[in-house]
Amino acid sequence: MRDFDSLTDHPVLEEMVNIICKKTQNQNRNFFRVEVAYFLAKMASTMRARIKTKDRGDIPVNIYALGLATSGFGKGHSVSIIEDYFMDGFKTRFIEATLNEISDKNLLKLSTNRSIYKNTDQAAELQGLEKEYAQAGPYPYTFDSGTVPAVKQLRQKLLLADAGAINLQIDEVGSNLLANTEILNTFLELFDKGKTKAKLTKNTTDNSRGQDIDGPTPANMLLFGTPSKLLDGGNTEDMFFEFLQIGYSRRFLFAWGVHERSSNKMTAEEIYKDLIDPNSSSMVDVISKSFTQLADPMNHMWTMTLPDNVAIELVEYRILCESEADRLPEHCEMEKTELNHRYFKALKLAGVFGFIDQSPEISMDNLYHAINLVQSSGADFKTLLSREKAYVKLAKYIAAHDQELTHADLTEALPYYKTGNAARQEIMTLATAWGYKNNIIIKKSFTEGIEFFSGEALNETDLDKMMFSYSEDYATEYQSETQPFENLHLMTQAEGYHWCNHRFVGNHRRGDNVIEGFNMIVLDVDGKASRDLVHEMLRDYTFMTYTTKRHKEDGTGPDRFRVIMPLKYELHLNKDDYTQFMNNIMEWLPFSIDEEANQRERKWLTNHLGQHHYNIQGTLLDPIRFIPKTSRNEFHKAQMTELKDLNSLERWFAERMVMGNRNNQMIKYALALFDTGMLYPEIETRVTDFNQKIDNPLSDNELQHTILRTIARKTAKTEP
Repeated sequence: MRDFDSLTDHPVLEEMVNIICKKTQNQNRNFFRVEVAYFLAKMASTMRARIKTKDRGDIPVNIYALGLATSGFGKGHSVSIIEDYFMDGFKTRFIEATLNEISDKNLLKLSTNRSIYKNTDQAAELQGLEKEYAQAGPYPYTFDSGTVPAVKQLRQKLLLADAGAINLQIDEVGSNLLANTEILNTFLELFDKGKTKAKLTKNTTDNSRGQDIDGPTPANMLLFGTPSKLLDGGNTEDMFFEFLQIGYSRRFLFAWGVHERSSNKMTAEEIYKDLIDPNSSSMVDVISKSFTQLADPMNHMWTMTLPDNVAIELVEYRILCESEADRLPEHCEMEKTELNHRYFKALKLAGVFGFIDQSPEISMDNLYHAINLVQSSGADFKTLLSREKAYVKLAKYIAAHDQELTHADLTEALPYYKTGNAARQEIMTLATAWGYKNNIIIKKSFTEGIEFFSGEALNETDLDKMMFSYSEDYATEYQSETQPFENLHLMTQAEGYHWCNHRFVGNHRRGDNVIEGFNMIVLDVDGKASRDLVHEMLRDYTFMTYTTKRHKEDGTGPDRFRVIMPLKYELHLNKDDYTQFMNNIMEWLPFSIDEEANQRERKWLTNHLGQHHYNIQGTLLDPIRFIPKTSRNEFHKAQMTELKDLNSLERWFAERMVMGNRNNQMIKYALALFDTGMLYPEIETRVTDFNQKIDNPLSDNELQHTILRTIARKTAKTEP
C-alpha cells in the first residue's frame, strides 16, 4: 500500500475543484472534492456504470455525500457552477435523447419476454408497459424531497427504462432533515445494490398492483448545509446521529468546510483576474463537452472489471482500516463502522473515476485517487464527531452575554434548551462542569423566585502583565499600568505612593469609579501572624510579601506586612460579588487579615524602607471556588460547613489531609503552632484535640513517637 501522503486527486476532479475555488474565492479544496465526486457519480450511475468483481459480483457505482460549512462558504454557488457549467450538457442529452432510446429498447425487450412467459400478445404487453411507464410521470433527474411511495414509483419507472438513477439532493439539511426521515430510511437500503423491498398494497379493480421488476436502481444523495442548523443540540441533531448510527456513517463521504478566503492572500486585482480567467472558461468547455459525450447510449451499462492486483490492493486497504478500527475503544462504534467500510466507498468511487476515464477496468490509479478522497472524508468525519455538545454551546452562550439570562430567555434562543425541569437541570449542570474545566464560570442567583444565570469566559493571568494603578495623591490621578509580577517590588518599595489592584474611571479612586477587572489580590496582615508562618502556609502558591511602615525589623513589635497573590484567572466582579469573594478567601485563609481588603477601591501605601520576599515556585491561586453564586462556591461552602468545628488553622490542614499524607500534614500543623511561639504543653493539647476531630485519626503511638517527639526536640533547642 502506498503512503497516503503521496496520493493525489483524479485529474478531472482536481481541474474542476481548481475552477470552483477560483469562482467561489474559497480555497477549501476538501469540501469541493466531495461535492464534485457526488456529481461525477450521478453521471456514472445514470448510465448504469458498474464494477464486475470476482468476490461480490456486480457493484453499482453511486455516492452518498454530506457537506457541512458555515453560511457564506459558497455551498450553493459551487453547486450552481457544477450543474450549470459542467453538467448541463450531460443532463440535457440524457433526458431528451438517451433515456428515450434506452427505455424504448428495454420496454420492447420486457414485452417480448412477458409475452413468451405468459403466452400473450406482444403488442398488448408493450402497450401496457408503455402506459405504466408514462403514468409514472417525467423522469426527475434530481429532487430535494419526496415520499417513500413516490421513490418506489420512480424506481419502478427506472426499472422499466433500465437507465437513470435516483438522485436526492437536499440543501439546508438541518432545516429539512426531520421532514425527510422516511425517504432517508429508504435510501439506506438503496446504497449497496440499488435495491429495496416493495410495499404490499391491496389489489383492487381501481388500484391494481403492477408486476414487479427485479433489478438495481442506483441512488445518489447529497446533503449539505450549515453545521449550526444540523448540529443544533436538539431534535434535529438527535435524529441525524441516529441516522449515522443505523448506517449512514458507513455510506457517506463527509466534507467539513472551513472558509479559506482568497482575499487573505491575494489583492483585489489578482482576485478579479481569477474570476475572468479565460483559461478557466476554456477548461469548463472542454470538460462539459467530454461529459456530454458520456451520455451517449453506447456508454449505457458501462462495465469495468476489477483486476486481481487492484482487488488485492483494495483488500490491503481494508485490512489497514480494520486494524485502525480495532485499536479504537469499544464505545467508538460509529468511528469503527466508518473505518471498516471505507474500502467499499473507495471501490464505488474508483468506479466513478473509471467511468470518467472510459476505462474497461479499474486501474490502480483510480483506486489510489479514490482512497485519497475517502481518507480526507474520514478526517472530516472525525471533525464532525468532535462537534460541540449542547451543554458546551450553552456554557459559551451564557458567557457571551453581559446581562443575566432567565430560563425563558434560554428557551427562546436555544433549540436544545428543553422545557422540562429535569432536562434543564441536567444540561445546566453539565454546562457548569464543562465551564469549570474550560475557564468559564456560570453564576446562578434568585430574585423574587426567578432564577437568573450569568457567565464569564475567564482569561488566564499573564504574570508579565499584573494589573494595578498608583498615584502620589490619596484619591486622584491614579495611573493604570501592567508590570511583570517579579518587578512589583519596584512599585511597592517606591517612596510616597498609594496603589490599588483595580483601575478607575477618570483616574479618580472611589467605589463608583472602579473598572471591573483584576488579576491579583492583596492581603493586609496587621500583627495577626508572623511572616515566617505566612510564608510557610502559602509555600504552595506564588506570592510576594512586603513590610509596611509600622513593621519593626528589630522584633520589638508584631510583623506587619502585605501579601500579594496573583490569581490563575483575570476576574470581573461587581462591588457586592467582590466583597463576598474576598470574604470567602478570608474565611479560607489559616491566618487573620484586615477585613477592609474586601473593598474594590481599597488602596495601600508603598514602603521604600521595607523588606520584600518572593515565592515564585508555587502555583497561582485558583479563584473559582471563591466566586459567589457559582456551583464551585456552593461546594466550597458545604466543605467549610463540614469543618465548622475547626478553627481556621485546623481547617487549612484538614482540607489537605487525604489517606497517605495525614502524618505529613499533622507535623506541618504542629510546626505552625510552634512558629507562633506556643509552648510544648499547649502544642501537645492542640495537636491531640485536632487529631481527634479528623476522620481516620492517627494512632496515639504514631502521634507521640513522630509528631510530638519532633516538636519536643525543637522546643528543647529553643529553651534557654
